[in-house]
Amino acid sequence: MKNMLTVLSNALFRITGKNAGAQTVSELLIDLSEYVNLTSPVSPATPQTQRQPPKAPKPPADITKATAAQLVSAQAVPLASPAARAVVSRSFADFTPQATFDIKKCELHRLEAGPPVKAELTREQGLQYYRTMQTVRRMELKADQLYKQKIIRGFCHLYDGQEACAVGIEAAINLSDHVITAYRAHGYTYTRGVSIREILAELTGRKGGVAKGKGGSMHMYAPHFYGGNGIVGAQVPLGAGIALACQYQGNNQVCVTLYGDGAANQGQIFEAFNMAALWKLPCIFVCENNKYGMGTSVERAAASTEYYRRGDYIPGIRVDGMDVLCVREATKFAADFCRAGKGPIVMELQTYRYHGHSMSDPGVSYRTRDEIQEVRSKSDPISMLKERMLSNNMASAEEFKEIDVEIRKVVEDAALFATSDPEPPLDDLCDHIFCNGQPLEVRGTNPWSKLKSVS
Repeated sequence: MKNMLTVLSNALFRITGKNAGAQTVSELLIDLSEYVNLTSPVSPATPQTQRQPPKAPKPPADITKATAAQLVSAQAVPLASPAARAVVSRSFADFTPQATFDIKKCELHRLEAGPPVKAELTREQGLQYYRTMQTVRRMELKADQLYKQKIIRGFCHLYDGQEACAVGIEAAINLSDHVITAYRAHGYTYTRGVSIREILAELTGRKGGVAKGKGGSMHMYAPHFYGGNGIVGAQVPLGAGIALACQYQGNNQVCVTLYGDGAANQGQIFEAFNMAALWKLPCIFVCENNKYGMGTSVERAAASTEYYRRGDYIPGIRVDGMDVLCVREATKFAADFCRAGKGPIVMELQTYRYHGHSMSDPGVSYRTRDEIQEVRSKSDPISMLKERMLSNNMASAEEFKEIDVEIRKVVEDAALFATSDPEPPLDDLCDHIFCNGQPLEVRGTNPWSKLKSVS
């Protein structure tokens, strides 16, 4: 492969006069993409022709174009030299800066109107959403690999397939707003601002992890992000409490409180619903319905699978959780509802996980591989966004390839850190029991075993 790259790079140098020096296929593609307009000697007997790319199918969106110029064009120009030369012609102005897309209408409960059925997307937003979702996907696949190598041990619940939920929610709220979720928390940990290095190092139990290697997969935290909670449904009353604090402080903030369909039948959830409705708390209760609670389908576990109606007296919306734009618009609607002082709202995100419930679950004993593949081929959130942008000339395939290569490198570097960083020493075991306090002694596993805790 390296010899082939050298041959192609040398050929590009002879044609263009520019030393490419590509070390990878992606670098070679970048060098080639910079030289798009190809020119060659023109024979007087041969008329000049302009080669145009094939016309794309008419997009299902209202598009605002920056220019009508073709993204790629080739024009024959007579040259003194008999050798063909390549001329650079590439401009970001040729991309569509913004487009409006039709999105799936949300089902409503106790609401006269719901989120819009059209969503605007700028090129910058689209690339950012793609980058974030792809980063979460690659990070989770790397976690899968490290777990199978027995470098990550214990509980590990992966988020691949559900990326549109985390990215869409984060795109609709502020960093000053609050998020609390269950144990499938890696995606939200990243969107809340924690680096991939800190997440993977936490998974491997290293000192450089976001919780200093003492939390693991289910217990990661960040400013305005409260985990990562291992007890099924227990985070929901906590989320209501965070929303109560927002109301008490009058800061116009909201709390996004997430739980899964498997936790939706918990009694404490309905108790939290009741208090939130009584006190009109600014809480968005989000049920991430990925169709299976552990190994049990929602139809076998719940008498009613309309989770957005479960609040009864609390308004609710059912959302396509595989479409990042649909999630974003629904979350904006829900956040505005809460900020207006109308109380809580329930949002059901219909999504799907590609892995099993956890790494100990192969995920194919209660569902077929064909079912998983069908969702991947028809509803994958990353592919859906990518196709929208490509079909509406908002980005090029080369850009997406460059982003993918960059993300792979970042994740690999993070994995190297997560496997080489030292484990925390035993002396650190009881540190940070309190966020700010004097050092204190902590009893160990027996009365004569004493450890020290430092804030």
